[in-house]
Amino acid sequence: MDPSSLHQNDASTSSPQSYTHQRSSFDLHSSSSDDDEVVSPSNSIESTNRRLDCMLQFLDRKLSAADHHDRHRSSPSGPASLPEFVAKGGGTGIFRPPVRAAVHPSRPPCLELRPHPLRETQIGRFLRNIAATESQLWAASECGLRFWNFKDLYASWCSVGGEGAVRSGDEESAPFLESVRTSPALCLVSDEGNRLVWSGHKDGKIRCWQMDHQSLDDNKWNNHFKESLSWQAHRGPVLSLTITSYGDLWSGSEGGAIKIWPWEAVEKSIHLKMEEMPTAAIFVERSYVDLRSQFSTNGFNNMLTSDVKYLVSDNSRAKVWSAGYFSYALWDARTRELLKVFNSDGQMENRLDLSSIQDFSVELVSSSRKDKTQSSIGFFQRSRNAIMGAADAVRRVAAKGGFGDDNRRTEALVVTIDGMIWTGHSSGLLVQWDGNGNRIQDFLYHPFAVQCLCTFGMQIWVGYVAGTVQVLDLKGNLIGGWVAHGSPIVKITVGAGYVFALANHGGIRGWNITSPGPLDSILRSELSGKEFLYTKIENIKILSGTWNVGQGKASQDSLTSWLGSVASDVGLVVVGLQEVEMGAGFLAMSAAKETVGLEGSSVGQWWLDMIGKTLDEGSTFERIGSRQLAGLVIAVWVKTNIRFHVGDVDVAAVPCGFGRAIGNKGAVGLRIRVYDRIMCFVNCHFAAHLDAVGRRNADFDHVYRTMSFGRPTNALNATPAGTSSSVPIFRGTNSAEGMPELSEADMIVFLGDFNYRLDDISYDEARDFVSQRCFDWLRERDQLRAEMEAGNVFQGMREAIITFPPTYKFERHQAGLAGYDSGEKKRIPAWCDRILYRDSRSSLVADCSLEYPVVSSVLQYEACMDVTDSDHKPVRCIFSTDIARVDESIRRQEFGEILESNEKIKCLLKELSKIPETIISTNNIILQNQDTLILRITNKCEKDNALFEIICEGQSTVVEDQKASNHQLRGSFGFPRWLEVSPATGIIRPDQIFEVSVHHEEFQTLEEFVDGVVQNSWCEDSRDKEAILVVKVHGNHTIQTRNHRVWVHHCYSKKNQVMDPQPNGSKHIQGSLLHRSDFQRISSSFDVVDQLQKLHSP
Repeated sequence: MDPSSLHQNDASTSSPQSYTHQRSSFDLHSSSSDDDEVVSPSNSIESTNRRLDCMLQFLDRKLSAADHHDRHRSSPSGPASLPEFVAKGGGTGIFRPPVRAAVHPSRPPCLELRPHPLRETQIGRFLRNIAATESQLWAASECGLRFWNFKDLYASWCSVGGEGAVRSGDEESAPFLESVRTSPALCLVSDEGNRLVWSGHKDGKIRCWQMDHQSLDDNKWNNHFKESLSWQAHRGPVLSLTITSYGDLWSGSEGGAIKIWPWEAVEKSIHLKMEEMPTAAIFVERSYVDLRSQFSTNGFNNMLTSDVKYLVSDNSRAKVWSAGYFSYALWDARTRELLKVFNSDGQMENRLDLSSIQDFSVELVSSSRKDKTQSSIGFFQRSRNAIMGAADAVRRVAAKGGFGDDNRRTEALVVTIDGMIWTGHSSGLLVQWDGNGNRIQDFLYHPFAVQCLCTFGMQIWVGYVAGTVQVLDLKGNLIGGWVAHGSPIVKITVGAGYVFALANHGGIRGWNITSPGPLDSILRSELSGKEFLYTKIENIKILSGTWNVGQGKASQDSLTSWLGSVASDVGLVVVGLQEVEMGAGFLAMSAAKETVGLEGSSVGQWWLDMIGKTLDEGSTFERIGSRQLAGLVIAVWVKTNIRFHVGDVDVAAVPCGFGRAIGNKGAVGLRIRVYDRIMCFVNCHFAAHLDAVGRRNADFDHVYRTMSFGRPTNALNATPAGTSSSVPIFRGTNSAEGMPELSEADMIVFLGDFNYRLDDISYDEARDFVSQRCFDWLRERDQLRAEMEAGNVFQGMREAIITFPPTYKFERHQAGLAGYDSGEKKRIPAWCDRILYRDSRSSLVADCSLEYPVVSSVLQYEACMDVTDSDHKPVRCIFSTDIARVDESIRRQEFGEILESNEKIKCLLKELSKIPETIISTNNIILQNQDTLILRITNKCEKDNALFEIICEGQSTVVEDQKASNHQLRGSFGFPRWLEVSPATGIIRPDQIFEVSVHHEEFQTLEEFVDGVVQNSWCEDSRDKEAILVVKVHGNHTIQTRNHRVWVHHCYSKKNQVMDPQPNGSKHIQGSLLHRSDFQRISSSFDVVDQLQKLHSP
């Protein structure tokens, strides 16, 4: 390395050796020397063509709307839609369609780095973690790693020529590069100094990846990058990783295992040649320091068997926090000493009485010649730990009055710049701790579990299991919050001026670090104004059919008449069956199976197979989901040509019979995403008999309010591994506490045997009206229509006007209208079998747009009167559905162009990106004989806080009578072991001076560990050393820094050494005499350049 590179302008925002320019939202307003390397958001012909397609479609819709003055829309294919009846009561409360808009109305505008992928496309490669470096965003997945370059944030695959490498589900993601396939990656940590990323894996390995060796500029998108080093770190999975302020890599695993991988060993291995990598892996694999011995040495008991879920380095005080779900341990990062063990309540853990262990071990030795002292101690410790752990659990349960530990479980841990530690818990509680492990205060802003924490500047971001993100200040005050994703937030990280949030479904969104703030309203307005550029309307026809099969089986001809004859022109087929099987024995067995998560039957499978055969399943259609509850079955088939636009299949069942426990009556539901819009289909069978109108209404209300969707039981739709056990299933994009899940859908279709009858009419009168096809008069007697008119049921839903005969009740195998029940009971014909729906419109005349993204009309609504296999006739309904979707790659490019061209945004970002002016008291410090000197940092700004972090750019040995050279970095800009800097991070208030202690700690004995045991030790050489500290100062809302460099000289010589005199007549710095650094009045940080040119070292 060129030493001169370390002596650049201290006021610069980066140094060539360790920092790379990043294309963030804060430097888009200024010119950049590497603009020619950045992919222009609009330089792609394909991107331009896609914009033009959206614009032409927009114009076509406007012209079409001008040509049609009637309220009944025509579908794009031509056939006129049928007139509809609309129920009352749908405009408010839980029956109101969810609020939608071009830009989400209840959250700040976001950058869709990776739009929500369909779950079915992510099997075996779900993302589990993300971590940001200065120039890249890395993600850990079930099959390896991937990364995005920040300079490509607003690009698309087509604009960089990487279309051939796009994986299914990532078509609209920003371009990224993937690693070779590995074991599932669980955790990530970055080392900016050495440009490395470390990953911990399920197979127990730690892998090292080079940031700079993989380039997106060579267009080799199909070439997967490889790790530069890997070794077997643990027998179990690597659950957590961190790099300490001294550059060591710490890893945690199951059973309390914590290992330290000393930087000295890691450094040797990563610098070996490729052919030496196998040897390097073996070398570093055996170099670990096993911290488990600290437990037995210091007598702590409760951490021995706790999985180390979290490792966090407190760089401010050079400490490390390790945590399980209920216990924490505090370590000294330099000495690796265990300082404290305490539980989530802040109570200290008990220590063992070592004298009693020794006494007990003597008795064991005397009683058995075969026992060894060491094994006796180990056995006693394990036994006592188990007993104490059980006693501690009993104490906690007694204190809570029940088994409530799950609500106290720690789910996240973060260290803020002021040196405080924050933990998030499954109860939603946020706890603030000081750096010594003392519990300070609690906050509760959300009832759902905390999943992750992230901090930057003077703010903390909290991600919840409900998909919500909240922003707090460092005092714990709530600044804002919004629904960030429709599923749990797995991880939050900060990079390139964005706060990126990874959802459980794999989507990644980024918000400006100023959000919530004035930038949001400008972005929202600008993005909404460009809606026509990135909005695309898709049309899909949906065939829905319902049939009460009366425990019978249908012929192939009947199924063809019902479904097969009209399925060729549709994209989705939804089928609901009732009374597939009945009988007390079957219902009891079905209820028992439901309690253990089992569902389905051989008869139900027969029906699915027969319908699949009718639809040419496997060639034309593919079945994507089904659910059975007793005699109720629902299934969905999708046409193969749109298969990759349909997925995220979830199912549900709600029993309504016999005390809401038995499935003879009830509903089964199926939820899917179609072109990124949520559709729910619900197959119902409500209470029977003419006078049971109130029970039927209650059945609907119960189903609507309580239906909760979950993953299907088949392997195709398995839940991603590695997620927290507190993570529920997908909740939708309009999640709100107390809102039914069905209310969040963009379109709902209810179908089934609702069992509503005809009032005030006799059997003979009904037969006469049916034979004369006088359906208008019969509709006036329809119970369902009357209840919908009164707003008592199916509030706000629509049904095409019925023009077919009543579908109940018929004699089996009797064709024509003569087949109505002529037996002893002579049941009055009725329209029991119905299909209703609600789309996202708030009025009848609304056109499809991002505000009303799903608009449907009914093309056909009819009964198949020629089918005689049941006492009910099958009914079918064909919807023509327009779906407004966002072309996320175009929208992302528009997002970038707005940031780059809007003058208001540029001025606002320029103001927010200002770095407070600071000065430091000296640029040179000499330490000797365990000196402690004070470095003062002054914030000259009168209104803004200055935030600082001190790192070490490297150390070197000073040969006698020669200058320091070849400064070597430790891991993640870590300090050398002879140097203590405290605090290394902090906040300087306006016009205030902050004092930092710089201390020389004698550390002359070095140890080499092999398999966790010290094998060699030697004295550190007594030559003088020099370390280069960098004080990085930034504002609250900018990632750019202004850097001050301080040269720290460690002198072993006993004689006093005097440095070269400083300019402007300042005093000499004498290492053996001064215990506070000499205060130099430097007019500003920009004057440091002139000072550095006259230093003793280059």
